[in-house]
Amino acid sequence: MDNTKTFWEAHKDVYATAVAAPMKALAAALADEFGDAKIYRPYRDVRFAKDKTPYKTHQGAFVAKGPSTGYYVQVGAPGVRVGSGFYEASPARLASIREAIVHQRHGKELEDVLAALGSAGWEIGGDRLKTAPRGYDVDHPRIHLLRHRSLNVGKSYGFEPVIHTSELLDRVRADWHEVTPLVEWVLTHARA
Repeated sequence: MDNTKTFWEAHKDVYATAVAAPMKALAAALADEFGDAKIYRPYRDVRFAKDKTPYKTHQGAFVAKGPSTGYYVQVGAPGVRVGSGFYEASPARLASIREAIVHQRHGKELEDVLAALGSAGWEIGGDRLKTAPRGYDVDHPRIHLLRHRSLNVGKSYGFEPVIHTSELLDRVRADWHEVTPLVEWVLTHARA
């Protein structure tokens, strides 16, 4: 609630021991299977933001499997959240993703992956256009996917008791395995 430098400096040790160290330990335990994670810094980039609060209110870690594509975990005020997908794409990369979405077989594969994840409780998200992207018919059967400029899935654990136990590692590992088909689809079809 007190997002000031004075408060931060007085409680930096709490961040280091109760937030950063457990996140680093979780990431390290997953590294052999998924790869090394980037642990995000607690400082916000406020140069162009209207909100000038200097510190993040969550701690995240990201395992990159390709450009802007991989696995994510964060802990914050709402609890623990996991996710996966791609968070941005160059115009060429986005064009190749859309080309795969239009393709009869590859587009159906993505639909099936997302349907299975949705049925398993994953929220499908990402930055989307309000209209059809230029050059695509608004009546295309996968227009809902073609509108995506980023595509991710996420699941929140909230404050379930598991987040305070060693079982959290198993849960994150299982969820990241569950979303691996989405990561693999993006890596297969996103060129450049």
